[in-house]
Amino acid sequence: MFYTHISDQYAPFYPNLVNVGVRDSTYVLDGLLYHESDLRIQEHYNDTNGFTDHVFALMHLLGFRFAPRIRDLSDMKLYVPCNPKDYPALASIIGDTYNEKHIRRNWDEVLRLATSIRQGTVTASLMLRKLGSYPRQNGLAVALREIGRIERTLFILDWLQNVELRRRVHAGLNKGEARNALARSVFFYRLGEIRDRSFEAQRYRASGLNLVTAAIVLWNTVYLERAAQTMHERGVPADTALLPHLSPLGWEHINLTGDYVWHKDRKLQAGRFRPLRPMPGAEPRIRRPSQTAESSTDLAAIPGELDIV
Repeated sequence: MFYTHISDQYAPFYPNLVNVGVRDSTYVLDGLLYHESDLRIQEHYNDTNGFTDHVFALMHLLGFRFAPRIRDLSDMKLYVPCNPKDYPALASIIGDTYNEKHIRRNWDEVLRLATSIRQGTVTASLMLRKLGSYPRQNGLAVALREIGRIERTLFILDWLQNVELRRRVHAGLNKGEARNALARSVFFYRLGEIRDRSFEAQRYRASGLNLVTAAIVLWNTVYLERAAQTMHERGVPADTALLPHLSPLGWEHINLTGDYVWHKDRKLQAGRFRPLRPMPGAEPRIRRPSQTAESSTDLAAIPGELDIV
């Protein structure tokens, strides 16, 4: 499966190959840290599959604002620093207290891990897979989980109160869904299936798909700008407040499959055939029909120009 990030300017970046069955959260940070573009990412949106407490923790430690759209939010529990009984109004949604002592005890290891990921000594996806497989009593894994619980609690409280945050996250995820729809339309070769066996070939295919979708986004952006400018010059009334809501991800005007052209004037007579392709290295040669009866079924006996296909 291809896992691709998209910026709020509709630019796709950092295509990644993800094994089927692995949570998206494992690969979220790789695209934010190792994209090698000019983007300065501050906030990242994800669906439910893209979040865990470990991801919340590492996002905070690495300087990113994590804003997932959590399914079944009512089932999520909050974690508080003191006795849950001190918050009677929130008693139904408070799960437990977070362990601050455990965080302090393993703080040096937490910082060492975050620094290693930031510098590229180890990839974020590799460490998230390892953290998920560690025993429950592992100090580093538990400390990150506790930090993640704090960040998740703060985010849920902000989500419940901040209408603008919810609107921003929904808009960002809709851009991602629109980009995925475009990619599915472009990737029709081999019925949209990845049949390459080598990792390198699969990576080339993912990069190629990303390049084509980026080219379509660029083309649409340029011509949307020209259309808006032309309307302005001709005095055509248009609400400029709607321009930021235009999307360059449409493809109805793009012919993705080509045209099939049938030439009626090249219709063959009954009993005639098109010429065979010339053998490699041989010059094309036109054979004229002889006067024998067998010449009408000769594969190479076609009058007129040689049409190589």
